[in-house]
Order: sequence, then structure tokens, then C-alpha cells
Amino acid sequence: MASSAELEKHITILSSTNDKKLLLVVDNEPAYIGLAILILGSDYEILSATNGVNALRLVESSPMPDLILLDVSMPDMDGIEVCRTLKASPKTREIPVIFLTGQTNEEDETRGFEAGAVDYIHKPFCPAVVKARVQTHIMLCEARKQLSRQLMSINNELEMAREIQLSILPDGTPKMEGLEIAARYFPMSAVAGDFYDFICVDEKHLGVLIADVSGHGLAAALIASMLKIALSAQSSHACEPARVLAGLNRSFCGLFRSHYVTAAYLFVDLEKNIVSYAGAGHPPLLLWSKQAGTAREFEENGVVLGLFDEAHFSSIQLPVQTGDRLLLYTDGVLEFKNLGDEEFGKDRLRRFVEANHAVPSNRLLDTLISRLWVWSGQDPGSAQTDDITVLVMDFMSQSGVSSSAHFCLPGAASGEIDV
Repeated sequence: MASSAELEKHITILSSTNDKKLLLVVDNEPAYIGLAILILGSDYEILSATNGVNALRLVESSPMPDLILLDVSMPDMDGIEVCRTLKASPKTREIPVIFLTGQTNEEDETRGFEAGAVDYIHKPFCPAVVKARVQTHIMLCEARKQLSRQLMSINNELEMAREIQLSILPDGTPKMEGLEIAARYFPMSAVAGDFYDFICVDEKHLGVLIADVSGHGLAAALIASMLKIALSAQSSHACEPARVLAGLNRSFCGLFRSHYVTAAYLFVDLEKNIVSYAGAGHPPLLLWSKQAGTAREFEENGVVLGLFDEAHFSSIQLPVQTGDRLLLYTDGVLEFKNLGDEEFGKDRLRRFVEANHAVPSNRLLDTLISRLWVWSGQDPGSAQTDDITVLVMDFMSQSGVSSSAHFCLPGAASGEIDV
């Protein structure tokens, strides 16, 4: 066994092998440090300290230990205080600490675990137990580090996917004389299965698509991203909603097994003041009529996209006039739940639109999103279980609109209140 003089040194390095894990052994009795060295010295590089203050200095000034064996009972600064200090620092909190103790009091052990220790080794040492517990916690620590690295890599990839997906969505809404459009897009997670886009034919004609891919996460987001290319291929017949949906359906059939897409497509004709509408398993269009003073649902649904190659779709035409408002949305709005597991639902959405028909479109959408979280009874973001996308189109007088209105090239995308 090493002499007491050697063991009193603040640092004892018994191995210089770079691939060995580094242990810090802290005990005010040199004999126990020596015993730990005999048991572990052939497998690990070892630092030692005989008090808590020097142990903390070692951790700060030396290579970071992979594990610390720490005596509980030491003068001036005991092991509990040392452990709490280590766990309070972001730099050292992840280092596993195993307490060395001659006590068997359950209360003392509980205090140690509460301070952040991962295990206890009782004195006198049993070599097999010491080796097994040190090896176990070294392996667990490595597993946690590897998992942390993997999670960081996944998060980085998700962030990249999120940025790519956002770049695919319109960066604004088309500006057309006689039509004001507002949109809101709230993904449940980093990436989403919701999608919307526009086919701007000219200054009087506009196609609008809103879609929702079943499921969540990367798979749904990838399918949603494919919709942009598939929609651009339909620009030559943008005025025919049923044909647009049929074309999208053919584009997706056979590409995936466990997913499908609900969608609604709307074509706005400002020359004739008519909108043509078709759906594919999607929530109904909501139309606020200024003349009637009410909001009404319109549902012209075929089957969802991507399941049946020869699916048939039909469309309807609706006259619109100045003061009317259209609402397109995904089912994340309708299925938003409160603490009683009750959904927001179609009727509540319709009443909201009716009660707020005079509210400007952008403010209306902000209020609707706020209302959903008020309805949930939870903090914003915490209650969301699905992606949410909402588009509002207000039909306005075409004579008093600023000359700054513009239109897109064909096939391009532009980017208090009670219910």
C-alpha cells in the first residue's frame, strides 16, 4: 500500500493511459484511498484528495473526472456539501457521485441521494462490489452522454427540417384588389403535417389549397412538403377544384401506406364574384354572408387523398359579395380540447365567426388562437395536440383599394370577444 505521505498529496496519478476513465477518490483517511487504488488502479486513472475543498479544486483545475468516489464524513466540508456544490454547477452536475460511508442509517443515505449521489458503497470495502458499482455507473454515464449526443443531433436535424418546411410555405399572402387574405400556421412540434399554398393566376383569379397529412412528425412533414410540387403541377387547370384534387390524389397514390391527406381547394373568381370549392375528407368551408347575417358550412367532400387511384371529386360554386368572409382550417381547430376532454367543435367555431364578423381578418385569427387556449384552460402551447392552420378571405369593394395591390405569376406562391 502507498505511504501516507504519498497519499496526502492532492493529486495521485497512477496511470497515464489516455483511454482509461478518470476517477476522483476523496477520503480524509489515506488508508481508504490506498485501498481504492489497489482495487481500481489497474482499470482506471485515479486522482485523490483528502478533503472536500481540495476535491473541488481538483475538479476545477484538472481534467474532469468521469466519476467521483466521495467520503460522507469529512471535517470542515463533508461529502453532502461537496456533492451539493458539484450538482449546483452546470459544469460538474453530470459527474456521477458514489458516496463512501461506514454508516448504515437510512436517513443519512436519503440525504445523500437528495444531494445528487447515484449510489453508496459501504466501508469496509468489498473489492467486487466496488468494481461492479463503479463500472455500472461509468457505463450508465456513458450511455447518458451518448443519448444526449443523439438527442442533440436529432434536434439539430429537426430544426433544419423545420427551417426547410417553413421555407416551402408561403412567406406572405397574395395582395389582390377586392380580396384580403390572412393566414396562421401553428405546428404542434418542430415540423408539421399541415400545408397551405396559393396558385395566383392573375389579378382576378386565385387558387387556394389547405391540407392536413395524417399523423405527426417527420413523415407527415415530408408528405406535406411534397404537396407544393404536386400543387404546382395543377396550375394549368387551377379553375377546376375537383380536377385539382383528382390530380393531387393521383400524385400521392401508392407513395405511402400508413398516411393519407385531407385537403380543400378553393378557386376565387373576382370577375364573376364566385368561388368554386371541393374537398377531400376535409373540415367544411365556413362562409359568413353579410346579406344573411349568419355563417354557414359547406362540405363537398370526396375521399381523402392518397388511398384510391380513381377517386372521384366534385365541386360547388358559391356566389360572394362585398362583406362576405370565407374560413378554411384544419381539424386541429375543431379537435382542440379543454380539461374536460370536450372539443372546440364546429358549432363553437361558427358562433365565433358570427360574433366577430366585423373584426379585421388578422385580428380575428389572433383572437381565435388565443380563444383556443382560453378554452383549453391551459398555458399557450401546452394543450396543442395537433397542427393548426387557418386561412381567412374577406371580400371587399374593388374600387377603393390601394394601387399597391399585386398578383403572382401563374403557379407561384406569395408568400373582449365571446364565443
